Amino acid sequence: MPNIALSSLDSKSESVVQKALNNLMKGRTTLVIAHRLSTVVDADKIVFIEKGNLTGSGTHDELLQTHDMYREFATQQLKIKEGAL
Repeated sequence: MPNIALSSLDSKSESVVQKALNNLMKGRTTLVIAHRLSTVVDADKIVFIEKGNLTGSGTHDELLQTHDMYREFATQQLKIKEGAL
């Protein structure tokens, strides 16, 4: 499920759609391909791919602790939306 459709939504609309999708995904295995970290931050497992190579996997918190590029990516994306990590 790519998040390209969410990329053109304003923050409020994106939040509404994301909540609906989260409800639909409960109890199911779902593959989400995302450029926006907010789309997958609550996932059970995040896979981080750089230049076609798998460079890390884990929860958001695990990757923040162990993966430099993920941490940089998260800092840039989430500080704008949430004010801070």
